[in-house]
Amino acid sequence: MSRLKRQWFIICLVSVLAVGWVWHEALRGLAELTALRYAVVATVLFLMALPLDSQAMWRRVRRPLAPLVGCGLNFVIVPLLAWSVAGFFDREMSVGLMIAAAAPCTLASASVWTRRAGGDDSISMMITILTNMACFVVTPVLVLLTTGLESNTESLSFDRLAIKLGLLVVCPMLVAQLLRRHHAVAIWTTNKKKILGMFAQFGLLVMVMMGAVRAATFAGQGGISQYLGVLPGLFAAVLAVHLLTFFAGLTTTKWLGMPDQDRIAVAIGGSQKTLMVGLHLSIELGVSVFPMILYHVTQLVVDTWLADWWRERMKR
Repeated sequence: MSRLKRQWFIICLVSVLAVGWVWHEALRGLAELTALRYAVVATVLFLMALPLDSQAMWRRVRRPLAPLVGCGLNFVIVPLLAWSVAGFFDREMSVGLMIAAAAPCTLASASVWTRRAGGDDSISMMITILTNMACFVVTPVLVLLTTGLESNTESLSFDRLAIKLGLLVVCPMLVAQLLRRHHAVAIWTTNKKKILGMFAQFGLLVMVMMGAVRAATFAGQGGISQYLGVLPGLFAAVLAVHLLTFFAGLTTTKWLGMPDQDRIAVAIGGSQKTLMVGLHLSIELGVSVFPMILYHVTQLVVDTWLADWWRERMKR
């Protein structure tokens, strides 16, 4: 029962994915409501940013090297590794993989897993905030450079992607942090952190369903069978990218002489990706959501083991 409680989100994610795929015809109208998708993205990121105490984070971190290394891993190493294996997949999957690699660090789980490993969660929070604040510029550049998509069309232009990410990602986070400057709001959001997280995860599940509906619609008569052959290889690819980035973070920070609490925070924050932004871009650009979903599920499962392994290693 305790394991079921810990893994409830993954179970719900798989269930919603199946529902969206099986009943895609009935849900197609809902999935095509662009305004609803935008509202869900902005609301979820607002709810995720509300409990983040950025002022305390900036007070705790005196040296910027660790978060900067984490940002480099997140926006340089992950895309490079993903680009090196993207050619093994068809166009839809390879672009979806590069979108996942270009997404910023996740807003919630990076700090949770860092604390679980005994690391300095202020560093992972800094990596999260810095990458999300920069994603409206960095992510479109990475997507357009690594996928070869034509940037002269209206839907794929840098300006269009940057403006949308700025409005849907950066603005909700800024508004949330401005609201936290009010003492009563800061106390309330801190006390209601779990409830806010539950609502945010519900929004994530809505986005997963929308992505599944679109994927099933594009699949046509081929159905799920056309994906079964590629999913094992795709899982191996995202697992390799995530693990290589994680251990590259540990190695780099050791070479730089950082303490163990900083090293694990950089490794986790630098290798994790946020599901919400990746799903939104995948749907927006009409490519498969499976690479982003697989990356997210992989990091949830694998980083649980890695965090426990690091904590036990530090005890010994």
